[in-house]
Formats: sequence, C-alpha cells, structure tokens
Amino acid sequence: MPAKGINNPRTFPLPLRPLGRRRVPLCKAKIFLKNVFLAGAALCVLTAAPAWAQGPVSGTVTDARTGEPLPGATVLLDGAAGPATSTTGSFSLPAVPVGRHELRISFLGYEPLVRQVQGQDAEQLLNAPLQPSAVLTGEALVTAQRASDRTATAYTNLGREDLAKRNFGQDLPYLLDQTPSVVVTSDAGTGVGYTDIRIRGTSNIGINMTINGVPLNDPESRGAFLVNLPDLASSINSLQVQRGVGTSQNGGAAFGASINISTLDVRREAYAETNNSYGSFNTWKNNVQFGTGLLGGHFTIDGRLSRIATDGYMNRASSDLKSYYLAAGYQAKNTLLKFITFSGREKTYQAWNGVPEPAITGNRALLQTYVDNGELTAPDAARVLQEGRRYSYYTYDNQTDNYQQNHYQLHLSQGLGENWNLGAALHLTRGFGYYESFRARRRFSAYGLPNVVIGNQTITRTDLIDQKWLDNYFYGGTFALNYQPKDNDKFQATLGGAANKFDNDHYGEIIWAQYATTIGRRQRYYFNNATKTDYNAYARATWQLLPRLGVYGDLQLRRIGYNIAGIEDDQNDVATRARYTFFNPKAGATFALAEGQQLYASFAVGQREPVRADFVDRPAGDQTAKPERLEDFEAGYRFNRTGLDLLGGNTAVRLEANGFYMNYRDQLVATGQLNDVGAPLRTNVARSYRRGVELTGFVSANDLISLSSTLTLSQNRILNYQDVTYDADFNPVAATPRTSVISYSPAAVSAHTLEGQPVKNLRLAFLYKTVSRQFLDNSENTNRSIVPYQVLDFRVRYAIRPVFVKEIELAVLVNNVLNREYVANGYTYSYLGASSQLETFNWYFPQSTRNFLASVNLKF
Repeated sequence: MPAKGINNPRTFPLPLRPLGRRRVPLCKAKIFLKNVFLAGAALCVLTAAPAWAQGPVSGTVTDARTGEPLPGATVLLDGAAGPATSTTGSFSLPAVPVGRHELRISFLGYEPLVRQVQGQDAEQLLNAPLQPSAVLTGEALVTAQRASDRTATAYTNLGREDLAKRNFGQDLPYLLDQTPSVVVTSDAGTGVGYTDIRIRGTSNIGINMTINGVPLNDPESRGAFLVNLPDLASSINSLQVQRGVGTSQNGGAAFGASINISTLDVRREAYAETNNSYGSFNTWKNNVQFGTGLLGGHFTIDGRLSRIATDGYMNRASSDLKSYYLAAGYQAKNTLLKFITFSGREKTYQAWNGVPEPAITGNRALLQTYVDNGELTAPDAARVLQEGRRYSYYTYDNQTDNYQQNHYQLHLSQGLGENWNLGAALHLTRGFGYYESFRARRRFSAYGLPNVVIGNQTITRTDLIDQKWLDNYFYGGTFALNYQPKDNDKFQATLGGAANKFDNDHYGEIIWAQYATTIGRRQRYYFNNATKTDYNAYARATWQLLPRLGVYGDLQLRRIGYNIAGIEDDQNDVATRARYTFFNPKAGATFALAEGQQLYASFAVGQREPVRADFVDRPAGDQTAKPERLEDFEAGYRFNRTGLDLLGGNTAVRLEANGFYMNYRDQLVATGQLNDVGAPLRTNVARSYRRGVELTGFVSANDLISLSSTLTLSQNRILNYQDVTYDADFNPVAATPRTSVISYSPAAVSAHTLEGQPVKNLRLAFLYKTVSRQFLDNSENTNRSIVPYQVLDFRVRYAIRPVFVKEIELAVLVNNVLNREYVANGYTYSYLGASSQLETFNWYFPQSTRNFLASVNLKF
C-alpha cells in the first residue's frame, strides 16, 4: 500500500449503479476443499433471501492508480462506523434507511472519499477508487519492506478488522491460524502465555518479524517472544505475512516466512474503546483504547492499556500479562514525525517441559520406564496418574518466568519533492527479567561452590532456588528512500537499510539454599555477556516493462558480528567470536493474463547465521554450527475479481495457487531435544529441501456470506540424514545415512472459515483446521511423532448501535467445539537405558479441550 497520509479532504466522483442481472461464469478452478464440514449447509440456509432483500449499499474500495483492493478501509455512514473493508476491499451496509445520507470512506495514505447516497429499496453497488494523499505517514518504512502483486511473492494481508474478529485475548499466532501453511501451539494449552507459530514447517526462529520496520526477533535466539507484548493485536493497523524468503527485511533473513506488523495509523476522528473478555480457565482480557483524532490539523495521540490473565488449561500454567501502547504524532503536508512507545510485562508459570507420553496414553508400563531411567520420580509418576494430560512437571509455587520489554520508536517521513520520500526510524528496546526455579539435591560443584562442612560431615548437595537473568539493550536506526514518479506508476524503487546493536548480560543467582554457609546473598554463579552488530543495505525496484509484463529485482548485503565472553550455567567457558557477510539477491516477474488474473515467478536467496543455542548448547560430537543458505523458487497464479453478479448479489472471488521449492544448504534443523529453558537444540544437515503447493480460495457475496479455504501440500526432506542417538554415557551412536522427513513439518495443513450474516449485525463463523502427522525428530519414526489432528471452532458476533454509544459488540468464541484431545507440539530424546536397550522418551504439549471466550466491546 502506498506510504502516504491524509490531508485536504476532497470529494471525488463515485459511480453509482444498480446491480445488473447478467450472469458471469465462475472461474473453473475448484479448490474449495472436500473437508469443509456439513455445518456450512445450515449456515447457507440461514443466510438466505430475507437478509439480501433489505437493499444494502455495498462496494469495493481500491487504489485509484493500481486498482488493487484496500482491505481495512474505514466506512462511515452519517458518522457511524460500519464494517471495515474485507481482504478483497469490499464492504456492505446491510440496510440504509430511505432518505439522503453521507457515506465517508477513508484509508491510511489516501484522500478520504465523501459521497451523498440516497436510501432506496433496490440494491446499490459503489466503486470507490481512493486517490493517494499528498501527506506522508510513517508507513513509508513499512511499505518499503512489504510485498505486492508486483514483487512476485506469496503473501497475505490482514487489516484491523480481520484481526479484531478473533481477538479475544489469545496471542497473535492464534489470530493468524487461518492463514496459509500456519501451525500454532501453546505451552499452557489455551493460546495465552508462551505460544509458537510455524509457517511451512519453520518455527519463529526462522520467521522474520518487524514492527513498523523495526526488527522484533531477539538478535541472539532469533525467536520473537510475543508473550512479552500481550494484546499487541489491539494496536495493529495492518499486517502482512510473506511466505518463503520474501522481500528484503531489516533483521534476520526469513527462512520460512516474515511477519510485517504496522501499528502506524492516522485516525482523523476521536475515538474511545474498551474490550473485555472472560472465558474458560478463569481467562480475562481487559483493555481501554483512545485517540484524540486530528488536533489542529497536525497532532494526534493514541493509547492503550491492557491486562490478560488466565489459570491455563495445564495445571499450574497461569499467566499474568500487562501492556501499554502510546503514540504521539505531528503531520504536515510533507512531513510526519511520530513517537511510539509500547511495553509488555509477563509473569508466566513455567509449562515448557510439557507432559510425559504416559500422561497422554495412560500406559503404566511406559510410565515405569520413565521412573526406572530417572526421567520421573515415583511421586512424579503418581501425579501423572492423578493429573493425566493436564499434568505439570513443576510444583514449586513460584516456578515462574518474569520479563519486561520496553520499546521506543521515533519515526520520520519526509517528502523530498514530487517523486521522492524518505522514511527513517530510531529505536531502542530494553529487556530485563528472570525465571525462578527450585532445584532439588544439586551438587555445590555444579555451581562453582565448595562443599559445606558441618562438624565432621561434608555435605555435597543441597536444595536451592535460583534465578536466571537476562538484561539487554537493542538499539539502532533504519531507513527507506522511496522513488515513485508522480506521473508514472510503471517504475518504483527503494533504497533502504539498517544498523543495529544488541548488548545482553546472562547471569544466574542463588537466592536461597538449604545449606548456605558458603553462599552469599544473591550468590552469582555464572555470568556472560553477548554483543551482536547487524548492518544491512538493500535496493529494490519494480518495472512494468510491457503492459502485461513486469519485473522485480532486490539486492541485499548483510554484515553480522557476534561475540560471547564468560561462562554459562554449566560452568563451561562459552567464548565465541563469529563474523558473517551475506549477499542475498532476489528477482521475479509477473504477467497479466486478463483483468484480475496474473502469473508470477520469483527466485530469492536467504542466508542466516546460527543462533546462540547453536553455539552454547551443541549436542555431543557436533562441530561448530555453520550458517544456513536457502534458495527459494516461487511461482503461481492469482485470480481476483470483485463486483461479480453471482449468488444473487455483489460477489468477490479470489483464488491463488502457489508452488514453492526451497533448497537448503547446511540447514539447522531441530533434533527434537530442548535445552534447560525450553529452546530447541539444532544441528546442521548438508542438503535438505521443502517443496509443495499452497492453494487458497475465497468467495464473498455482499459481505453477507463468505467462504475461505487454504490447503498446503508439501514434501520436507533431509538428504543423507544420519540419525544419532546416545548411550548411557552420552556417547553418540550413528545410524546409516538415508533420506528422512524434516522434524515438525506436516505434509498437509488446511484451514477453512465459513462466515455468514443470517440477520442484520449478527455474524456466525465456523473455523476448521487440519494438520497431518509431525515427527518430533528427523528419524521419521512414528513412535516419535505428533498424531494428525482436526479442530473446529465456532464464533458469533452481534453488534448493536444505540444512541448513547457508537457500537456495542457481544461476541463468543468456542474453541475445539468437538472436544478433541490433541497435542500440537512436543520433543523427544533416546539413549541406551537401564535395561541396556534403546529407550525413547517423548514429551508433549496437550491443547485444551472444549473451551470458550466471551467478550463485550464498546466503541464511543
């Protein structure tokens, strides 16, 4: 979307015509999947002619220059907010009273469109092309990194309304669950607290995330811990998920996908909102949001306060999360300056150990194997039988993770004549916190401490409580210089880059011990410091060579320096010095077959450095971790048409088929094991690939009924993989090399949403998700896997607009309607056990059975 703001409102002609009755054949592509459930038939009946007979005003909002739809645009009728435009840019006002009314449509970066409409019995269709505004916004930075139909990549755009539909307080991954190739999981089983997202089998370690163009991923672990930013979705204006390498981003390379988040927004009208949810497991979400609108034609202030709390589905898996968001901006004709600060604080009971396999299966013989090999104590085993799949490994009452993360961003957008604009940002992220653990019978020597001598007795072990701390700063600057000729939209170019530094202290302290004569107050038993610098520059351009043919090129150079000095918690010296220089070219082409139809193809290279755990937690016998390289080939077909006279009204149809081949060198894949803070251990494999097809389909009639489906079928393979296990002394035992499936990479993932409006302002939706088998390691052994699962959710929303507030929305989300007992994540390890036979120990993360969340949302 163009990176321009709003100024000098003008009224543009808005064509108005009744819907015709000419039949238009639907595209022959049929990708609406056979596992869409029978419940859809009932919903179709409910959404029959009575709702359509009310004479709605509907239409499609597009960019006047490119014709691309604008999802998330604001639609106001006589000052009252209607539904934001959908992902196809369409909107519908179900019943407009007879008489004259003012319709106002606005979208960030465009001039608002105002039109007088006359209420009538007949249906009305509006085509609403918006003109880019002359005023800049902070979106200049965000847009510089986003994909479009000209960049020949696979992507999904979501607007504020798309996220609000499912935002009952669950973390952002759960709001993206219906997008292509996505698998989500929750440690506590409810979607609140620690959650993870995988796209094309790649975890968030390989997913690049940015907020307003600023890197969000932790520079050391490469993970994006969204638990640190609870209720972030309530402040998101727009979001784009790119799959594959995608366009050049600030921060680490995308090895499966990138998630580009924008909180930048210019809302001209003052507003206030409060969203409040309550649900199963004593789950609460409360927030208040406000905005001043445009003050004096130049100033805006927006803010939010949020709190989310839950007991969790798993026993002793509670979360207490708090956050705020504040933005203050100044805008003029050619300048926008905006300061943004947001923060999150979390206190989460540790659930990252998961549950042992016998807690899922009830197998007592297998449970005894865990006891015989010291994986569980006898009291633990008794609790497994008592608590079942909701078992929690920890019982210490303050076995918690405590962390706070403060973000500060200063954004500038500056027009530089008619054809150029500059987006730049300075940023600082301050993070600090610890997790606290009770440790039973630990050796003093493991903490670098002398034994305790009492009389003639030498004590070598003690119970103790320790805290492991992180204390870090991440700061730097980013920029994007954009060239867009005013009178020529055939050529666009961007020059961008960033310089960032990360400084992180890791240390541990003993805060209590049963025998403490040799332990000081808050005894520090390890300390190491890590610093990382990251510089990148990129140049990108799109050029419409011929009326139907466009080309795209993108070149990025990235330089990384990483140093660690000190000792880790196991008392080992973890001194590390690494330097990397990566050159990442990308190129693509698009070809327009006809109106709304496009072929595209692209090639991109992505290269990434190892993460901290790859250096300090290497499995026995593994060599120094190597950087990864990915060559990504993407090709596909898009069909996008709106305003079709099908299904009795204004119908929008969108179809896409995307094929991908991701060829890896030295890919770092999960071994199935975790380190002591729940992070996956990984190892390099020389050759591997992911290849598959992503099919998506969407159809909407008058925004009164819609169906969206996505299906990903893929092969994910390691060539000449050599499985390694360990004996009782942890000596490696290697197997014969062979081709194997990459861990945590399902061969089939699908998602379907059927939504309808049977009566005015009442929306019902069924959401269905399927995930095929996932292997916990790379051995392709079904005894170390997550069984396939299917989950059905149901959502209902009802909005009323009384005279004393703009809107009251009542909503209910029922998760796992069919009450399935399933797991979505896990880990495994094997060794020669007490019986001198190879023993495998699987641990899983059960997800909640049927549960609900209900919300009351008010807009003032």
